[in-house]
Formats: sequence, C-alpha cells, structure tokens
Amino acid sequence: MGIQVEFNPDLALRNFSEFKNGNRKKEECLPEKFVVGEIHNFLKKGQRNYWLFGEIPLRETKGNQQLSKPLASAIILEATHFVVDNEIWTKGKYKIVKVILNDEIYFNGLDKN
Repeated sequence: MGIQVEFNPDLALRNFSEFKNGNRKKEECLPEKFVVGEIHNFLKKGQRNYWLFGEIPLRETKGNQQLSKPLASAIILEATHFVVDNEIWTKGKYKIVKVILNDEIYFNGLDKN
C-alpha cells in the first residue's frame, strides 16, 4: 500500500449547474461568473498538490480527465488535505487573475504569454 498523491498543473472544477442541480457542493464547481480579483473556495476529492508560486489554468471538468480549454488564470492561495469518512480531500482558496477569452492563448505549457 502506497501513498496516492496527484500533482495537478491546473485547477479543474465542475460546471456551476452541478451545484444548482444538487449533484455537487458549491466548492467543487466553477463560479457562476468569473470576476478578476475574486477569491473562491475549492474542494477536490483525493490528495492533490498544486503549484503555489504562479498562475495556473482554471478549467471545467466533466470527469474522467475531460477538460475544457483554460477559462481563466488563477493563483492557488492555500491548499489543505483532510480526511472525511476514510477518504482524503483537498480544499483551498484561489484567486482569479484573468478571464481568458474564447480563442485567446494565454498559457504555453506552464508558461503564460
């Protein structure tokens, strides 16, 4: 038995409709509206590590690693691991730095333009 840790180069959350429909907690979903400078809470199942020293892509996930293009750029302000009912979760806060327009290229790999 090993320690399962996932390293995430981006923050992928569900569509806000998943919260509205009662399928997910609000923190598991993207905000309904992206506003530069706003700080939001996030919640992800599993022990996840995020880069804390710069901007990362904020994406929508449909599950099973089906990710959208970057919708915004965010900075992870804090991330904490905790256990509920014998399952590890990661929670934290992120700040929206930039909203990415439809065809705009803002990230080049992990570098931003």
